[in-house]
Amino acid sequence: MKWPGPLVEGRFVHRYKRFFADFECDDGSIITAHCANTGSMATCQKVGARCWLTHHPGGTRKLKYSWQAIEMGDGWVGIHTGSANTLVAEAIQSGLVPQLPKPDTLAREVKLNDKTRLDLRLDYGAQKVFVEVKNVTLDLGQGLAAFPDTVTRRGLKHLQELAELVQSGHRAVLFFCVQRCGATKVSPAWQHDPDYAETLVRVAEAGVEILAWRAEIDRQGVRLKQPLPVVLDPPFGSC
Repeated sequence: MKWPGPLVEGRFVHRYKRFFADFECDDGSIITAHCANTGSMATCQKVGARCWLTHHPGGTRKLKYSWQAIEMGDGWVGIHTGSANTLVAEAIQSGLVPQLPKPDTLAREVKLNDKTRLDLRLDYGAQKVFVEVKNVTLDLGQGLAAFPDTVTRRGLKHLQELAELVQSGHRAVLFFCVQRCGATKVSPAWQHDPDYAETLVRVAEAGVEILAWRAEIDRQGVRLKQPLPVVLDPPFGSC
């Protein structure tokens, strides 16, 4: 995925009102950018850290910049949650993911019912594979990335919907898109949302497939680079 606009570099100042973040440029000026990440962004904020923004001067946008990535101690972290679906869709359509070969058709934002949509549906003839994508940025140390970074009732519902699809005879996949370049493995965030972690273990046992891939981030853009192992067992003392 190429950056959706020209890159601008700045230093992180602070994030506020969830969707706003300020950055200081080399000349001392301050840029306010849109922050698309609605999570807590724990382990993804550090005053003075180098950041990449994209510039969008045209159109009717109130904020002409979007925050894309921040450089933390373990490398670049992609904080734009909206990028995850595109990254995974591009990887699948290019044949990168062995478990999900290039489909006949790929649909996005698939409506399951009046209250739920899943991110992707892959059609292989008569077979349909449903994929829910989660952007992973939380760093638990020693290369372990985790999801979620705060309690997610919406994410919990998605797990339940995936399990119901499996019971109905479909393939259902939870895809962790790890936009943290220093990550070497992935797990549910037991201490941040134990209900989600416990449910993830149950749906995995029921047949929901879990995949994780790490992204590579540079000035040209973001792309999925390599698969990561998924560790479902809770750490000692977390429960």
